[in-house]
Amino acid sequence: MNLTRLMVLGTLARHGPRHGHEIRRLAELTNVGEWGGVTVGALYRELRAMETEGLVEAVRTERVGRRPARTVYAITNEGRLELAMLRERAVRGTHWGPDPLGVALTFGGAGIDRDELSSWMRGRREMFALAASQIEEERQRLVARGYMGPVEAAVMYRGQLRAETEVRWHDEFAKVLAGLPPGKGFADQAWGPRPGTGGPDTGAPDTGAPDTGGPDKGEHGTAQPDTGQPDTGQPDTGQPDTGQPGTGQPDTGQPDTGQPGTGPDGDRTTRGTGGAA
Repeated sequence: MNLTRLMVLGTLARHGPRHGHEIRRLAELTNVGEWGGVTVGALYRELRAMETEGLVEAVRTERVGRRPARTVYAITNEGRLELAMLRERAVRGTHWGPDPLGVALTFGGAGIDRDELSSWMRGRREMFALAASQIEEERQRLVARGYMGPVEAAVMYRGQLRAETEVRWHDEFAKVLAGLPPGKGFADQAWGPRPGTGGPDTGAPDTGAPDTGGPDKGEHGTAQPDTGQPDTGQPDTGQPDTGQPGTGQPDTGQPDTGQPGTGPDGDRTTRGTGGAA
């Protein structure tokens, strides 16, 4: 989603015609580039692109003192439709952004030192704690001066809660690290075996390895009784006689081979898997 476009169109719809410098100044004051994913440096380029698409239109040119002339833009009816679409997508969406820390901790454990990792995490925790404190202080100041309404204050509070949640998670993760042994064996115990490394069963699917000679298991891991279906030409399975009438085929006198029998649908049952074929 183009969040820069959403911010610009929303600003023009709410505050009326504005030139690019005013919109950029508002973005910088609210720090929306940091928490909102808005590319502040692309505001002028986005305005020109939206003018080409008919979403905004130039209404006049202003010059203040010796400053360069600035084009004032207003949102069009097409722009209001685009704003409505972007707003709905943003409000209804539940997208989670990239998580570099999660990727690093999940896959980047080889050769890492526990004490070094602990030091990095402590520094990271302090940054979130400082951010939560600053957001709370700024939010209270803006509300007290009447610069911010309840919706904007709630958005800032959401950012504060995110930072505070990170602080709590870091405290819990510090306990996890403290419970692991330092030194050479840290990584092995911290991350555990991976699929295919010879460790305990990780729940990976059946790889199709050949049968190791276990007893015949039917579709659900139990020996299947004779179903009374016509003889398919398969050798005797060694199952007990169920009293069903014969098929009229002569006794071949062949010894029991222990080969799998046939299931109710006449197909060969699986062997040694304990699951459905």
